[in-house]
Amino acid sequence: MMAQVSSPLDLLRDVIALTKPRLSSLVLCTTAGGIWLAHGTLARWSSVAALAGTTLAVAGAHALNCYIERDIDRFMARTRGRPLPAGRLEPRVALVLGIALATVSIPLLWVAVNPITAVLGALALGSYVLVYTPMKTRSPAALYVGAVPGALPPLMGWTAATGRVEGAGLVLFAVLFLWQLPHFLAIAIYRKDDYAAAGMKTLPIVRGDAVARRHIALWTLALVPVSFGLPLLGVAGWFYSAAAAILGGVFVAKTLPGLRAKEPDEGHARGVFLFSLVYLTGLFLALIVDAALRGHGR
Repeated sequence: MMAQVSSPLDLLRDVIALTKPRLSSLVLCTTAGGIWLAHGTLARWSSVAALAGTTLAVAGAHALNCYIERDIDRFMARTRGRPLPAGRLEPRVALVLGIALATVSIPLLWVAVNPITAVLGALALGSYVLVYTPMKTRSPAALYVGAVPGALPPLMGWTAATGRVEGAGLVLFAVLFLWQLPHFLAIAIYRKDDYAAAGMKTLPIVRGDAVARRHIALWTLALVPVSFGLPLLGVAGWFYSAAAAILGGVFVAKTLPGLRAKEPDEGHARGVFLFSLVYLTGLFLALIVDAALRGHGR
């Protein structure tokens, strides 16, 4: 039975919640970072269209994800309060919203930005909804598939500004791709019971915490040198390089104790997860400051 919504404002909040606004805001920031770094000749309206189109595509993907996983979400403590599993909205609301946002976003990117960015947006939306979402209950490899749409927004920002897929844009993609692996593996360790109840096939569930901790450390070790691709390509300077070295060193140091732990350590996994947020925020802030110091601001 549907729960009663107490007011139109509550209804609006639930509809917005279907788009997972916190994740969508991260997409907005990383897309803007790609536009900023590219220093292309993108007009103000095209910049707004690129940000809007990318955000709408991701929001649509999230709404469709909520629709597809509405039954699974009932079994997880962190998701059972969402509008669909809690019964506050009918499932068709998420379906219609997701389709509407997807239908608007890709043509917007194609017409107001450029075809390359639109194709990348369609790839992000399609891979998230059609491949990653159903794959989560079948294989731990879903992690790597899901990291692709999560890493595309900064590359989309780059292509929006330049009209081309270039080395620096690919480095931004690689940084976001690699960052997501230790980030989500850490979540998978300390949320293992939740994921198991929902039938998710995460790495800690299928192969154990020890293997997951090794993967966290190895992917973090891979991330740090990749982050230096930006200064090597001349997109960033000394300030970013120093920040990347410090943040990367601390990130690696946070992950290495997990290799020695004999028993599952949820506290360590939470620490890695929290610092991964600090790392990504710090890295993008360093890029902005570095660009300002080098006189490349818009």
